[in-house]
Amino acid sequence: MATANAAQAKTAAAKAAPEVQVSAPSRREFLYYIWGASMVMLLGQVTAGIIWFAFPRFKEGEFGGVFQFNPEDLPEQNVGPFTVASGRFHISNVDKGLLALYMVCTHLGCIPKWIDTNHRFECPCHGSKFELDGKYIEGPAPRSLDRFVMTVTYSDGTQVTTNDAGDPIALDPDKSIVDIQIDTGTRILGPSA
Repeated sequence: MATANAAQAKTAAAKAAPEVQVSAPSRREFLYYIWGASMVMLLGQVTAGIIWFAFPRFKEGEFGGVFQFNPEDLPEQNVGPFTVASGRFHISNVDKGLLALYMVCTHLGCIPKWIDTNHRFECPCHGSKFELDGKYIEGPAPRSLDRFVMTVTYSDGTQVTTNDAGDPIALDPDKSIVDIQIDTGTRILGPSA
């Protein structure tokens, strides 16, 4: 009997409650909500893009990251460079030491080739010429070849890193090299021609 009274009370309360009329949004309200949602989505995409490009994730051994270079592959002094195409750099061993040259011409971005017979880099696009250490010789290029930061680690644990000017790292003949790292994400602009 108690359940019957409860059911009757619910139906009486439902009949006594006023009926609520909810109208559909007007066209203006609908467009306002759609516009607001579009702005939120656009701002979200812009924020995600900024974060993606502000914090790039380069893997080791990928251009823009750090390359491990085998010391056994070092070229002899004042002989042609050793080229690492995947890293877009040349390793040059000159009188003053070791350096990593960015293998892109400073004029319009062509790839200068090492010409053994002339003992220099020559750009096939517009004829810029550079010495083994990347120094500008002639042509329309505005400066010498750019360089990457290099770190040489010796067997006793000492490390030598390229300075801010990108000068070659003088090698110590009394120590053996254990590791060479080239940071292709840190480029040093070549001196002006």
